Amino acid sequence: MRLPVVAVIGRPNVGKSTLVNRLAKEQFAIVYDEPGVTRDRTYLPCFWRDREFMVVDTGGLVFNDDTEFLPLIRQQAAIALSEASAAIFVVDGRSGPTAADEEIAEWLRQQSVPVLLAVNKCESAEQALIQAAEFWHLGLGEPYPISAIHGSGTGELLDALMNYLPPSTELPDTDEINVAIVGRPNVGKSSLLNALVGEQRAIVSPISGTTRDAIDTFIERNGQTYRLIDTAGIRKKKNVEYGTEFFSINRAFKAIRRADVVLLVIDALDGVTEQDQRLAGRIVEEGRACVIVINKWDAVEKDSYTIYDYENHLQQRLHFTEWAEKIFVSALTGQRIEKILELVDTSAAEHKRRVTTSVINEVLEEAVRWHSPPVSRSGKQGKIYYGTQVSSQPPTIALFVNDAKRFNENYRRYIERQFREQLGFKGTPIRFLWRSKKARTVEDVNVNRATRA
Repeated sequence: MRLPVVAVIGRPNVGKSTLVNRLAKEQFAIVYDEPGVTRDRTYLPCFWRDREFMVVDTGGLVFNDDTEFLPLIRQQAAIALSEASAAIFVVDGRSGPTAADEEIAEWLRQQSVPVLLAVNKCESAEQALIQAAEFWHLGLGEPYPISAIHGSGTGELLDALMNYLPPSTELPDTDEINVAIVGRPNVGKSSLLNALVGEQRAIVSPISGTTRDAIDTFIERNGQTYRLIDTAGIRKKKNVEYGTEFFSINRAFKAIRRADVVLLVIDALDGVTEQDQRLAGRIVEEGRACVIVINKWDAVEKDSYTIYDYENHLQQRLHFTEWAEKIFVSALTGQRIEKILELVDTSAAEHKRRVTTSVINEVLEEAVRWHSPPVSRSGKQGKIYYGTQVSSQPPTIALFVNDAKRFNENYRRYIERQFREQLGFKGTPIRFLWRSKKARTVEDVNVNRATRA
């Protein structure tokens, strides 16, 4: 059962995103003093009294202007309204009613969704009622004076909202998989999201930087729920100025941290760039499972190179993520799109997987039998006593050895290869913790026995 939806509507810069963050009790939506920061629909969970619901932030509505993204923003707002149980129309109490507010009010009166009128920026308690009274003529009922930035008046607004939401019901627990979609600008992340969802969920445009917020979308396939998180395109740090793009990229990095599986989208025409390598490194550092999605495969000339050639290219440029699942798709034509979630399922399962200590030590014994640990310059050989898995997401294995410094990088990579060959772990990084531990001598045992006696 889906939570009821409340759409937040209004013209640009009236404080919609600030109100959404206030209702969600968390700084999710990007707030910046610049028109047009929010473009897509951003869903956030909220709770008031005994009710749970989703609040959806929308872009600033501007009618009779078809420049840049404005028609697409209107489309996104209309979709949000069509699925909402109620809407909150936010206006600016400081500036008073404007022609744009009246246009939006007229449009809302034609909809079947109940609308609450929130008069924002009423920070002065003495002036709040006077500011709100100016909006009665919009014909949308009682104006509620609020201050989204301070929280005053939002309780009364939410109390009134409860009259339009369905009664509280117990929602079944869902073991959802969080999937972040990341990549450079214009590699097709939003197109991929729309293809997975099967609708125009995110605005798609050839203009770099179209997506700004991290957009959460829930879908269900074969009884499994997925939270798909579309993110802003991530450029090189030196090219990013402080402002909207700076906040967008921070949201993208946070999306990687809260994901179970990351879809790293690569443009097949551009190949693996230096920025793609950095993003892949970030995914590894965060310990996230990964599926590398090579998009725009339909645009590759058939005689130029094959999938086999491209896999060799990936191996050379992204050798440190050779464990990641890979798939060649076209978000435009839908080619192999349905296979992506199958790889997500596999990677998520491996990411959460636990292996018993006995199995881990069987793998270690076999590995040491085939290739003994190296001998240091002083003639002392490394010894592996035992290993055990200490955590998952990602799988983390502690190896207790006589001296961790005696195990060079080549041998550590060898041990990881043995684990992957024997146990799989396809689609997820594995972390190894090499712990130095002194061997217990016969004298140590005798001293311990004497102490206990």
